[in-house]
Amino acid sequence: MKASLPKKHGPAPERSDCAEQAERAQPPPSALVTGASGGIGRAISRAFGSMGWHVGVHYAQNKRAAEATLRQVLSNGGTGDLYQADVREPDAVQRMVDVWRTHTPAPSVFICNAGIAGGDLLIRHSERIWNDVVATNLTGTFYCLRAVAPVLMARGGGSIVVIGSHTGFHGATGQAAYAASKAGLIGLMRTAAWEWGSHNIRVNLVLPGWQHTNMTKDIYPENGGWPDHALRRPTTLDEAARTIMYLAGLEHVSGQVWNCDSRLL
Repeated sequence: MKASLPKKHGPAPERSDCAEQAERAQPPPSALVTGASGGIGRAISRAFGSMGWHVGVHYAQNKRAAEATLRQVLSNGGTGDLYQADVREPDAVQRMVDVWRTHTPAPSVFICNAGIAGGDLLIRHSERIWNDVVATNLTGTFYCLRAVAPVLMARGGGSIVVIGSHTGFHGATGQAAYAASKAGLIGLMRTAAWEWGSHNIRVNLVLPGWQHTNMTKDIYPENGGWPDHALRRPTTLDEAARTIMYLAGLEHVSGQVWNCDSRLL
């Protein structure tokens, strides 16, 4: 008795249909955004969500605000999870990255955004404020980079974007700790780019410009206060977030400082 071929039910799918089905079967890429409970971190998370990404929403203390960010990610078409960690604690950072690695099938992008403001005139600057700002903004980023690099190496590459500040370039009265911490990020970013480029890991730093957030509300310039901006206006949160997402996707750029507004460096 001859063996018969199985009957086909309907026409065979075209190759383009097969490709689309295979693409849909792939897990979405994942981005972990530190400091995502508000401000620029929330806008970045929302932008990745709008592209269908899985977004890790990190927070330090304000879980309710992080949950609001996650709701925006979901409503924009993405998926996501919450991650709590104090970036000043290396063990907490490592645990966060380990969970991200094991619970997301395609960890691809890491956004180092967690940071705090703080400072005073140098002549009366307290060690407490100095240590807290530097520990969060600079040392915390070091802990994050050190933890995430092996994850991206194991995947054959990825992208890291560090959020810097113009204050790190030019300084600012009463902002010694903040300026020093943000200036240090440039050297840290470029060192990481040199060391990890052979692993196809891109590392860049973005200057997002002025945005009206909880961290800047007390020093945000009023209307008309943009004489140092060629376009005479600041960059919006969504504009900065789109730039950061675009930069994260560039496969040929690393070790660079990207300016998101119209101020000249």
